[in-house]
Amino acid sequence: MKRFFVMTACLFGLATAYSQDDLLSELDSTQVVDTHASAAFKGLQIVTLQTTKMPAAKEVYFVVSHRFGTVKDGISEFFGLDKATTKIGGVYGVTDWLSVSASRHTLLKVYEVGVKYRLARQSADFPLEIVGYNTVDINTFLEKEDYPKIQFGDRLTYITQLLVSRKISDKLSVEVIPSYIHKNLYNPGTENDNQFSMGAGGRLKLTKRLSLNAEYVYNFDKPGFYANPLSVGLDIETGGHVFQLLFTNSQAMTEGGYITNAAGDWGKSDFFFGFNLYRVF
Repeated sequence: MKRFFVMTACLFGLATAYSQDDLLSELDSTQVVDTHASAAFKGLQIVTLQTTKMPAAKEVYFVVSHRFGTVKDGISEFFGLDKATTKIGGVYGVTDWLSVSASRHTLLKVYEVGVKYRLARQSADFPLEIVGYNTVDINTFLEKEDYPKIQFGDRLTYITQLLVSRKISDKLSVEVIPSYIHKNLYNPGTENDNQFSMGAGGRLKLTKRLSLNAEYVYNFDKPGFYANPLSVGLDIETGGHVFQLLFTNSQAMTEGGYITNAAGDWGKSDFFFGFNLYRVF
C-alpha cells in the first residue's frame, strides 16, 4: 500500500510539472513581441523644435529653458549671459499617445499651451513615426495704454505642426517638420497673417549619454529682415534629467516666435547660447 501511495505521488508530481511546462510554453508562444522603434530621440526637443518622443501615461516633465543675449556683444555683456530670457513649464502624459503642455516665457511675456498626439509608430510594418503638435500663444506684452484698440484675440498665435521622424540606426535619427502658423497680429512686411515653413533636424548619438543635435527651418513667406532659424545642440542624459546645451540664431522659445522671428546672423557671430532642462517625475 505504501508503494502504491509513493508511486501515485510521483506520477501526480510529474503530471503537474508537465502541465506547468506546457502552460508556460503556450504563454510564450502567444506573447506579443513589440516591434516598434524606440528612443529615436531622448529629449522632447531636437533643439527648440519638438521631437516625436511622447511622455508615458501619467508621466510629468518639468521644463526650464534659458536663451541668453547675442554672443556678438562680447565681454561688455558677458557674451550674452547678462541678458537671459526664461521659459518655465510642464508637460503631462495623459496617455501613451497624448500629452498636454503649458509654459510661460519672459520674452514678450508669452503664455503657451499645447497638445501633442501620436498618429503612427515606426515598426517593422511601417517606416515612420508621425506625431501632431498644436500650440496657442498669448502675447501679454502688448499694453492697452499703447494699443488702445487691441482685443484679446489680437494677442493669439496658432501653430500646427506635423512631426515625421525615422530612426535610421541605433546612432542616427532624422525628422522633418512642416508647420502652419497663423498670427492675429502678423509681422510687418508680410502680405498676410499666415506663414508656412519646412523644418528638418536630426540626432547623432556620440556615446551612451551624449548626442549631437541640429535643426534648420526654411520659411516660405517671411520679411527680409528675419532669417531662417539654424540651431545646434548637445544632449546630455543624467538619470532623470535630459540637459541640452545649444547655440541658435533665434532667441524665442515658442514655436511661433522661434520659427518666424529669427534675427541672428551666424556669419556675424550674432547667435545665442542657451539650454533646456527636463526633469521627469
